[in-house]
Amino acid sequence: MSAFIPDLPVILAFALATVILAITPGPDMALQLSRAINYGRAHGVAAMFGAMAGILVHTTLVAFGISVLIIAAPPLFLALKIVGALYLLWLAYQAIVHGGGLRIAEAAKKPPTVRQSFATGLGINLLNPKVVLFFVTFLPQFVDAHDPGATSKLFFLGFEFVLLSIPLGLVTVLAADWLAAAFKRSKWVERILNWSFAAIFTAFAATILTAQARH
Repeated sequence: MSAFIPDLPVILAFALATVILAITPGPDMALQLSRAINYGRAHGVAAMFGAMAGILVHTTLVAFGISVLIIAAPPLFLALKIVGALYLLWLAYQAIVHGGGLRIAEAAKKPPTVRQSFATGLGINLLNPKVVLFFVTFLPQFVDAHDPGATSKLFFLGFEFVLLSIPLGLVTVLAADWLAAAFKRSKWVERILNWSFAAIFTAFAATILTAQARH
C-alpha cells in the first residue's frame, strides 16, 4: 500500500476496534436515541453528524500532536500505551459493574432546533472521556513510532472511524424506538452485551500491554 496508508491488517484491526466502540452504549448513543425518540429522526441524525464532527476534531489533534510525541519522546509514548491499556480495563470494569451507561433523556418543554441537536452531538463527543482517551491512547497504537507517514496514517484511521461509525449511527437512529425498549425491557440481554464488551476491552488491553513496541 501507499506509504501514507496503513497496511491492510492495521486497517482491519482498527475497523474492529471502531465497531466495538461505536456499538458500546454511552453518552453519544444515548443522545442520538433520545433526540430521535423525543424530536424525530432528523434530530437523531443531526446529533450523530455532530458527534462525527467531534471525531474529526480529535483526529486532527491526535494526528499533529501524537505524531510529534511518538517521535520525540518514546518513553512518554510507552506511558501512553500503559494508560490506554488501563483505561480499557476500566471500561471493562464499568461495563460489568455499572452497565453500558445508556441514559435516555426525557423530552424538553422547548424542543431544540436541528442545529442545536448537531451542536449537542459535537459537544458530547468533544467532551466524552471514552472518545477522548480512545483517540489519545488507542489510536496511536496503530502507527509505527518512527514512520514518517504517521500523521497521514492517523488521519486515514480517523476518517475510517467516521466512515464506519456513520452507518452504525444511522441504524441506531432508525431503530431508536426498538433499541430503547430493548435496553429497558431485556436485562439479561443487557448483561450479556456488557460482559461481551468487558471481555473485548480486556483483550484489547492485553494486546497493548503484551505486544512489543512497533519499530
